[in-house]
Amino acid sequence: MEFRIADTFTDSLSKLNGDEQKAVKTTAFDMQMNPANPGLSFHKLDRAKDKNFWSIRVNRDIRIIVHKTESSLLLCYVDHHDKAYQWAERRKLETHPKTGAAQLVEVRELVREISVPQYITEKIPVQVASKPLLFDGLSDDELLGYGVPEEWLGDVHHANEDNVLELADHLPAEASEALLELATGGTPQSVVPSSKGFDPFEHPDAQRRFRIMKNVEELERALNYPWEKWTIFLHPAQREWVEKDYNGPARVSGSAGTGKTIVALHRAVHLARANPEARVLLTTFSEILANSLRIKLSRLISNEPRMGERLEVHAIDEIARRLYEMEFGAAELASAEMIRAFLEDASTVESTSFNLRFLETEWHDVVDAWQLESWESYRDIRRLGRKRRLAEKQRASLWAVFEQVRQRLYQEKLLTWPALFSRLSVRLAERVNPPFDFTVVDEAQDIGVAQLKFLATLVSIQKCQPIELT
Repeated sequence: MEFRIADTFTDSLSKLNGDEQKAVKTTAFDMQMNPANPGLSFHKLDRAKDKNFWSIRVNRDIRIIVHKTESSLLLCYVDHHDKAYQWAERRKLETHPKTGAAQLVEVRELVREISVPQYITEKIPVQVASKPLLFDGLSDDELLGYGVPEEWLGDVHHANEDNVLELADHLPAEASEALLELATGGTPQSVVPSSKGFDPFEHPDAQRRFRIMKNVEELERALNYPWEKWTIFLHPAQREWVEKDYNGPARVSGSAGTGKTIVALHRAVHLARANPEARVLLTTFSEILANSLRIKLSRLISNEPRMGERLEVHAIDEIARRLYEMEFGAAELASAEMIRAFLEDASTVESTSFNLRFLETEWHDVVDAWQLESWESYRDIRRLGRKRRLAEKQRASLWAVFEQVRQRLYQEKLLTWPALFSRLSVRLAERVNPPFDFTVVDEAQDIGVAQLKFLATLVSIQKCQPIELT
């Protein structure tokens, strides 16, 4: 018997108090170990529209709603007695007639408006223009293609800007997302229909809300962090990026909140699982973000601790410093204050007309970032992103300052971060055995030029692809 869990169950579980959650988890574990356990109090819900809904007694008041057939048991919802029963009476599990995805559909209740006569003084009626219907131009077949349940088609056709958000709350996720995109002028993709005989739970849209729990460890992970559903339920588009095979470097971009970090985490785990001997690096630009990724990753692979030995999470500066020390020994890094002082001293000697602020940004964004080592390289480089254009004579004046700073760094045996990355990249390119086999980068838009070159070197010697999330 397949044992599944629905996202509606994890959502409802998180709303119970601590003692109630512990009792629910114990009952859920007992169910998974032995669904036929006589100690489990199954009660058939006669008033539910779906005749496969049953309740299971957790204690005197808490009830788990399950959908039970001969081949599967699905944890659907948990709450106090009356609320749990009311939830079940308003839901049914069905396979969508067009997409083939399994859906928990809210039963459409018939609402009748009763006119009550009112006696009022005579007034001139005010004509209120009705608001345009958002989806009236779409056919039933088109709406079904977006995953809208059949019994909600009439409500969708009559939706306007006042009630579309409330309507979306009653629909399966793929349908509500498509309607909201249509309402805002977008064109969502139709859901890909499943072939005949295909398991409705295997449809990508079903997998975002139903997951098979293969063992107690997986169920424990799902119930320990019910508020973080990303550990269990992935959006179909996210799963595509996670599991796709790439022929070269890949970049996944999107605005804030679109789930790029989720993709990065699952991609790193997917690479480690698919390549049992590989070492995977998950990196980002700051130590704070790296710590956050490390915590999330530990939850994602909590039932596979051995995988953590091959999957490392580091801020990019941290892993670069560690690798540099292994190759060259400890690095003496110049601070921002040191660089500012070197630039100020050199500008005084050269009597340049450029202010210190401009010298600092030109050094950090151009000269040091690209590790320019000669006048010719500075003269010819395209200063992308720099608003102020420079004539060759001005560049020559500036290079005189920067050359002095470079000499000062050399004399005092100091490195900048870009110089460290550059030197390390050269050394790693000479190595036969790379430190990592795959690299996944989160927030790649905040990675500097020298850092990206360092990652590109890792990729070129590994014959694999970095995944960048921006």
